[in-house]
Amino acid sequence: MLISLNWIRDFVAIPDLPAKEIASRFTLATAEVEDVLVKGAALQPILCVEIKSFKPHPDSDKLNLVTFDHGQGQLKEVVCGAPNVRVGLRVPYAPIGTTLPNGMTLEPKKIRGVLSDGMLCSETELGLGEGKAGLMELGADAVPGTPLPQYLKLESDVILDVDNKSLTHRPDLWGYLGLAREFAAGHRTPLLNRFDSAWTKSIEARFTAGSAPITVEVAADSSCLAYYGLSFDIPPMAPTPPMIKNRLESAGLRSINLIVDLSNYAMVELGIPNHLFDRTKISGAKVSIRRAPPELRFITLDGQERELTAADTVIFDSEKPLVIAGLMGGLESGVTPETTKLFLEVANWEAPEVRKTSVRLGLRTDSSQRYEKTLDSNQCYRTLLRLVELISEHCPGAVVLGSPTKFLREEGLAKPLSLTITHLEITRSLGMEIPTEVIRDIFERLDFKVSETHGSFAVTVPTYRTTKDISVKADLIEEIGRMIGFDNIAPVSPMLPVKPVRLSPAKQFHRRIQDFLVLQGKSLQVMTYPLVGKDLLARALWPEVNDSLVLVNALSVEQDRMRPSLIPSAIEVALHNQKHYDDFAFFELGRSYLGFERERSQLLIGLYSKTSSRFVELENLVEKLFGALNISFSFAAMNPKFPNPVLPAEWSGTHPNEYLNIQVMGKYMGVINSVHPLVLKNFKMKGHLSLAVIDLSDVESKEIKDKTKYRPISKFPTASFDATVVMKRDLPAASVITALSSLKQKELKSKAIVDVYQMNDEQKSVSVRTVFEDPDKTLSAETIKDLEQKVIQTLERAGFPLKC
Repeated sequence: MLISLNWIRDFVAIPDLPAKEIASRFTLATAEVEDVLVKGAALQPILCVEIKSFKPHPDSDKLNLVTFDHGQGQLKEVVCGAPNVRVGLRVPYAPIGTTLPNGMTLEPKKIRGVLSDGMLCSETELGLGEGKAGLMELGADAVPGTPLPQYLKLESDVILDVDNKSLTHRPDLWGYLGLAREFAAGHRTPLLNRFDSAWTKSIEARFTAGSAPITVEVAADSSCLAYYGLSFDIPPMAPTPPMIKNRLESAGLRSINLIVDLSNYAMVELGIPNHLFDRTKISGAKVSIRRAPPELRFITLDGQERELTAADTVIFDSEKPLVIAGLMGGLESGVTPETTKLFLEVANWEAPEVRKTSVRLGLRTDSSQRYEKTLDSNQCYRTLLRLVELISEHCPGAVVLGSPTKFLREEGLAKPLSLTITHLEITRSLGMEIPTEVIRDIFERLDFKVSETHGSFAVTVPTYRTTKDISVKADLIEEIGRMIGFDNIAPVSPMLPVKPVRLSPAKQFHRRIQDFLVLQGKSLQVMTYPLVGKDLLARALWPEVNDSLVLVNALSVEQDRMRPSLIPSAIEVALHNQKHYDDFAFFELGRSYLGFERERSQLLIGLYSKTSSRFVELENLVEKLFGALNISFSFAAMNPKFPNPVLPAEWSGTHPNEYLNIQVMGKYMGVINSVHPLVLKNFKMKGHLSLAVIDLSDVESKEIKDKTKYRPISKFPTASFDATVVMKRDLPAASVITALSSLKQKELKSKAIVDVYQMNDEQKSVSVRTVFEDPDKTLSAETIKDLEQKVIQTLERAGFPLKC
C-alpha cells in the first residue's frame, strides 16, 4: 500500500522530520515500511521548451534533428523519433545528467553519428501517466525555461510503501483517515477530523424530498451486510483536477474520468469501497441483491467473461446482472465520460465470501482487498456523504435526487467493545512503569473512550477496531506498548526459578527404547513423514488408503493423506538403503492414523539382509527389548479367528511362516513379520526384510515400575546345550520356544533360537540353545545330562524330534 504524506497532512500536522525517520517511526509503531519514495524530485531538472525547427536525420528515415529554445540563450539540438514533432510545439526537455523516474540517467550519446544534447520526453518517460504516442504536448502558456513541476503545479511528495501483509488485521488502516490517526497518535499531534456531526448535517441538507429513482431489494441469504444507494444528476464531466489526479497516482491508482476518480478518492481517503452506476443503464429502476443462478456468465469492467456460481452474491437490475458483490462492476452499467445520471452505491459484504469468490475467479481488486479485511458497516454512511460532497464540489450544478436508500443487517453490525484493565496489568506485562496520564492520553489519541478509577481503566473500543483487531485486554496492552515504542522497553531477564525439566512418562519410555535399540540392537533411528501418497500404499498392497484423511490443499500427491501404518514408509526406507548396504537395522517411533478417532503411537523395528532372513534375530531382539522395558509378554502364532489390530489380516505382505503375534496381558500389542516377497517385488527390492510393529499407545504414558533385581555375578559356570529339531515348514520357529516354556526347571536360565534351515518343501530344521545354571553350586555332569534329556523329551512330546 502506498501512503502519500501530503494526503495525510490533510488530517494531521506531521512534524518536519526526515522521510526515513518518519518511515522508521511508522514501522516501529504500526506497520512495516518497505520503501520510501520521493515523488517529483526526478522532475525538478525537467524544463519546458519550444521547438523552433527540425530536419531529417542524415542517416535515418525515422529520426529527426530537433532544434529548440530552452529559455537560456543558445538553442540546443537533440535527436528525436517522436511522430508528433512540429514547429512551435512546447514539450518537456531533460538535460544531460537528468535521472528520469524510470531510473535511466541521460549521458552524452551519439545516435547514428549525431550527438544528442539531452532528450525530449513523453508522459510515460516522465511517469505522468500512460500518455499518447509521442512527446508530451504542453500548452501555449508554457514559457521556455520554466521547470516542468512549476508549470504543471506538481507538488513534491513523500510516499511510504507499506507491506500489505502487516495491515491484514487492521481494516481501519486501508483508508487515509485511519492512517492519519496512527500518525497523530505516534507523533502526539492533534487529528484534524472534520467529518463530525456538523459536517454530516451540512451534507444531509443537500438531500431532497420525494421518492428515490432507484429502489433496492436485499435477499436475506445474500452476503450483504450494509447497503446505501443514492441517485445524482450531474452536468457533463470536466477534466479531473490535477490535485485529485496526482493524489490518486501517489496512491497507486490511475486517473480514468472525473466521476470514477472521485469514487476512488473517497475509497482511498476513508477506506470503504463504493461503486457508481450509469443510472440510464439500470433496467426497471430497481437493483436486487441476491445469489447468482448456477452457471451465470457475466462480463466485468475489464472485458473478461466470468462464470459465477450459486455461492456468489450479485447485484441485478430487473433484467441482467450489474456487479459481482465486493469485486467488480459490469461492462454494461459502468460510468463513461458521457454519463450524467448516476446511482451511488456504498456497501459492505461478508469478508469470507468476497475472499472465496475472488480466489475462485482469480480477480483481485482494490475493493476486494478492503472487503476481505472485515470492514465496519457503521462507516458506510460517512463514505456516502463524502462522495456526495466531492461530486457536488467538482460538478457544479449536480443535483441529489431524493434521500439515501438504507439497508443494515443488525446481526452483522459491529458494536463498541468495553474492556476493563488495571494500571498494574499494563505495566507488569510491558515490564516498565508508565504514568497513568500517559496511558490515558494514548487511549484517547487512538479514539478510545476511557475513564480511570483507582488505577483501573474502563476502555470503550470504537467499532472500526472491533471487527478484526481489538478483542481482549492483551490487545489494549499491545496498543500502549507500540505507542510507547517496544524499542524503548529495556530488555530484562524474567525472574523465574531455574529448574530441570522433568520428562513426561511417555518421553522417558521412548528414551529407554531409543537407548536400547541403538546400543543393544545396533539400529539407527529414522523419521519418516506422517503424510504419504496413494501410490506408496498401492505399491505396498496396503488395504486401507485413508481416503477420509486426505488433505484438501496437499503440497503434492506423494504426501496428500495421513498414513494408516508405519509399514509402507519403512519398506520405502529399506528400499533406499539396500542400494548402499547389504545388512542394516533401523527403527522409528511414530504415529499411524486410521480415521479421526484412531491415532496410535507405534514403534517399528526393521532388519534387512540381502542374503538371508533375519526373522529369528528380530524375534530375539524384541524379546530382549521387552525385558529391558520390564514388560511381561508372550509370543503367539497366527490365528485367523483373532486378527491382530496392528496388522490387517487382508494385507498381502503377511509371511506364511515368519510371523508372530506379540501379546501383553492377553491383548495383541504388536506383530513380527517378514515382508512377503511379492510386496518387495512391487518395490523392485531384493533381499529379506523383517519388521516388528509394536503399539505403545496403552503403555507409554504409564509409569512402569522398575522390577529389576540385582544379584552378584555367579561364581559357578553355566552349561549350554544346542539341539536341532525337525518341524513342519509352515509352523513358526517360535513354537519351539513355546514348547520349552512348559519345562519347569529352575536350572533352565534361558532359551533362544539360533538358526533355521529349510530342508525341503515340507520340513525345516530349527536349532535352539538352552543355558543351564545353578547359582549355588557347579552343575555336575550327571545333572547336565539329565537336563539335556528333559529338553529333548519336552521337544519330542511337542512334536519336534531331533534331527538325525
